[in-house]
Amino acid sequence: MSVRLLRIVGLLLLLPLAACTDDAPPAEPDDAPAGVQDAPPAPPDSATHDRFADVMREARTQDLHTESLGRIMQALGQQFMGAPYLEHTLDTTPAERLVTRLDGFDCVTFVEAMLAMGRGVAVRDYGFEGYAERLQAQRYRGDAEPSYCARLHYFSEWIADNERRGVVLDITADLGGSRVDRALTFMSEHRDAYDRFATNDSLYACIQDMEANLQANGHAWHVIPQDDIGAVADQIEAGDIIGLATDIEGLDIAHTGLAFRADDGQLGLLHASLSGEVVVSPDIQQYVQQIDHQIGIVVARPVAP
Repeated sequence: MSVRLLRIVGLLLLLPLAACTDDAPPAEPDDAPAGVQDAPPAPPDSATHDRFADVMREARTQDLHTESLGRIMQALGQQFMGAPYLEHTLDTTPAERLVTRLDGFDCVTFVEAMLAMGRGVAVRDYGFEGYAERLQAQRYRGDAEPSYCARLHYFSEWIADNERRGVVLDITADLGGSRVDRALTFMSEHRDAYDRFATNDSLYACIQDMEANLQANGHAWHVIPQDDIGAVADQIEAGDIIGLATDIEGLDIAHTGLAFRADDGQLGLLHASLSGEVVVSPDIQQYVQQIDHQIGIVVARPVAP
């Protein structure tokens, strides 16, 4: 993420996934988190494997496989409460590789990890290899091998690509969402903010081609206006994937998380927040309404394998 994008009105930070802009009000001084952390070098494989094994051990103890996939994802996500928000986790090496780390997340990698782990738990596949395979399939267009150009950078395309493969179901339109047709050009128009292709003409050209293809294919998405979220809240389930739609030119979705259904029925958002860590924002409508440039939500339901 590059602080150079501070000059863009309404944005605090920008991830290379064209998402995870979270303009939440600052915490009170006594409760202020440490804030976003620079991503350290990828942890040893053993650290990721050990954390994964701990989470799977708890999933077996709780018999999570008996729950709906969404409930599984919510329960898994709760195990990572307080995990730090980390920048650049997918861009630590010059060549693209599958990143599976679990020591911290940005808003998209948090959603991806909980979905990949949850789909494994649902079928009692507690192995790390299966997790990695599912994660790769979710992250790259059409099950492609890892490459920067194949990565699903715009989250509305992430939803559409995973829906085509039966991983999620976009239910936004069914909930009354309105169609949005907007050319996605944010990445190419802010080239200097993306270190991977700021000086790499080949990668820049592939990003331009990706954006052009989306427009040529009539890519669009639906949005539930922020003031209408409460009216459909009872139809949103725990673990549903939530995208916070933005009105920023050339961009679709600026933050992501999971629907969190509290014991009292309140609908919140479980997410890796730019406030510094994985948290639950307890009232999703209030949360969206207080963030500049967010206009509503997109809802994708995870599909049990």
